[in-house]
Amino acid sequence: MIVGIDLGTTNSLVGAMEAGFPVLFAGQDGSRLTPSAVFFPPEGASVVGRPALDHEAIKSVKRSMGARVGENPPVPFETGKNGGPVAFAMGGREHSPEEISALILAKLKTDAETALGQSVERAVITVPAYFNDAQRQSTKRAGELAGLDVVRLLPEPTAAALAFGLDKRRECRRVAVFDLGGGTFDISVLELEGGVFHVLATNGDTRLGGDDMDAAIAAEFGVTPAEAATIKHDPASSGLPDAGARVERVCLPIVSRTRRHCERSLLDAGIEASSLDSVILVGGATRMPLVRRFVAEIFGREPDTSQHPDEAVALGAVIQAGVLDGSVQNVTLLDVTPLSLGIETYGGLMNVIIPRNTTIPAKAGEMFTTAASGQTSMRISVLQGEREMAADNWQLGRFEVSFPPAPKGRARVGVQFEIDANGILHVLARDTATGTDTVLELSSAVEVSDEAVEAMLADSLEHAFEDMDGRRLAEARIKAEEMLPAVAAALARQDLAPTERGEIHAAEIAVRRALEGENASELHAALEALDAATQSLAARLLAEALEMAR
Repeated sequence: MIVGIDLGTTNSLVGAMEAGFPVLFAGQDGSRLTPSAVFFPPEGASVVGRPALDHEAIKSVKRSMGARVGENPPVPFETGKNGGPVAFAMGGREHSPEEISALILAKLKTDAETALGQSVERAVITVPAYFNDAQRQSTKRAGELAGLDVVRLLPEPTAAALAFGLDKRRECRRVAVFDLGGGTFDISVLELEGGVFHVLATNGDTRLGGDDMDAAIAAEFGVTPAEAATIKHDPASSGLPDAGARVERVCLPIVSRTRRHCERSLLDAGIEASSLDSVILVGGATRMPLVRRFVAEIFGREPDTSQHPDEAVALGAVIQAGVLDGSVQNVTLLDVTPLSLGIETYGGLMNVIIPRNTTIPAKAGEMFTTAASGQTSMRISVLQGEREMAADNWQLGRFEVSFPPAPKGRARVGVQFEIDANGILHVLARDTATGTDTVLELSSAVEVSDEAVEAMLADSLEHAFEDMDGRRLAEARIKAEEMLPAVAAALARQDLAPTERGEIHAAEIAVRRALEGENASELHAALEALDAATQSLAARLLAEALEMAR
């Protein structure tokens, strides 16, 4: 049996398939929701879940998964040194985010074993769709520390769609899942048909959620974050007549940050909001009337609130667990990668190998060759992003592939990217002459902040035209660098007519002058003129080569 776990920022849940139905298990306190909180007393064992809330517990640790010091907003007890991994100081020692999460997962594991009357060793754990590789690996390590074999990391919006669409899988439906939890926001557009759940596009921010609204309300009313959480859902509890209006005023800027993600997802999916069949709300923060009105305004329709906002993701995880252990039939998940992946090529260009929104699992590769004679190695720089030039994207990792020296273009290296079902990237480079493989381990290399993800997508739109000009210029420079030595050799021939020699020489000078500037159109025009001037000579050279080959 495989259990499904929603490891949430505020609350976590666990369940399994029983008699064909997804069932969520309650803990000793009788609640299915386990607060994602841990307290370490000066002496004795750690306290996990609801009892930890009676103390100044470590909470919202999900925001620090896979992060290094300085990458996240301030979190209570955050320590760590010299840009190293984030840690939490309590009980006389430091605890990593993985250790904190592992304790929460271990508690859920125990609850499941009590409910099932058997040991639990395998689990599906949900993650935000926009978790990067480091965050996913951190979550997987937490599961392993808790004694669980994490058989799948499942994006939360996909999980919610599973919970919503299991009984509708024969219909063709397009669904947007708006998931605003305690610490993360995801928006995904999916198509459901015949038991296949195909993610068309995904977007989000793993540092936007109810915690931010609690902080804003706490500052507005001068209360603790715990009291603010109560006021958020029940303004009347503050005893102030204008509390509702004040809550919406301070929370609206936070909720408004979701708009651009929703619009980008629709754009990436290639559909209009009017063509959606449903908009599903997931996450505790979507209980707020403000959020529901905002979603209705963005999508032009009332959202579907039929799913329990705190339990939908966990139910989807349970269903996926059932798919993997065979208790649920005829359901297939087709997820996508949110950002393009590629390598840097000669001229500083980004060569995309797996485009964004490619269905995963995915595998793709290309063959590359050397740019200079006598070259003995090739540097593979793995990039993530949407810009045309390598320098404008993020470098996830790099390594060298060595090979015997050879003439330009002779050595060949095959590069293969593979994204597994958990969304984790594996890179392999092979020297085709020797068959030697080099593998890049990216388990801790993808340290991209979510603000940077947002900026990357925005920049790719804002700089689209200048990026294309930059690529055209770089490609023209490469062509010029290849042509000019050949032209210089041709001009040394004794059989060129003075008129032809003068025309080629003038075109050559024009290319060299254009190379000194930054105008892509001017360089392209100069290269076209040089092509035209050398056309007759090129034909004669080809004829000579064919004659010599006979």
